[in-house]
Amino acid sequence: MDTTAEDPADLLRRAADRLEALAARTTAGDWRSGGLLASRPEVVAVRPDGSTEHVAEARAGSGAWITALSPEVAPPLAAALRAAADRPHPDDTLVTLARVLLDRLGSSAHRSTSNP
Repeated sequence: MDTTAEDPADLLRRAADRLEALAARTTAGDWRSGGLLASRPEVVAVRPDGSTEHVAEARAGSGAWITALSPEVAPPLAAALRAAADRPHPDDTLVTLARVLLDRLGSSAHRSTSNP
């Protein structure tokens, strides 16, 4: 989806809405790194050089990132995006963040849990 021509305020509000919808259907709670589970999601990191690594196999490097961005982050982040949308000239950095979020979240906030 090309969001470059979209009104920055609309873009920020849409990203906030999608982020909240994703957090609402994600496992709630205070996420922390802990023991290993037999089942894990199919999440693959593609590096700039084209190599890949299964994120579940890279727990040492990705565990802290995943726990830092638990659903508890969504409400204040969505509030920051909405506050920026209400300004006459939204901060370019937050508009860029909204574009990245919308690109990563895809066209629907109501996807299955296996494809957020």
